[in-house]
Amino acid sequence: QVQLVESGGGSVQAGGSLRLSCVASTMTLSRYCMGWFRQAPGKEREGVASIDKNGNARYADSVKGRFTIWQDNAKNTVYLEMNSLKPEDTAMYYCAAGRFFSMVVGTYDYWGQGTQVTVSS
Repeated sequence: QVQLVESGGGSVQAGGSLRLSCVASTMTLSRYCMGWFRQAPGKEREGVASIDKNGNARYADSVKGRFTIWQDNAKNTVYLEMNSLKPEDTAMYYCAAGRFFSMVVGTYDYWGQGTQVTVSS
């Protein structure tokens, strides 16, 4: 059974930083495109960042210049470094694995359970 486990969420003040991690079991992440998504209460899940098998990354406009996605294949882990956090970044953050280099929820096949990020002003 494919399992993705996120960690690293927490509560920070605006301007702070967090690093999210997503570790995979029973799958090799380097064979997939990986994405980070978030969902705030009452809102749809949205793409935040994605990385393809060659290490190319793309970001949502709202996080460009503040968030960085990267992958450590030796650790079978994908990360999301979040800097200059804003209250509007508050959401449950999910990692996902899929076949396409995409920011679209429906193109990802495997999902983690999520980790909560709360940014206070």
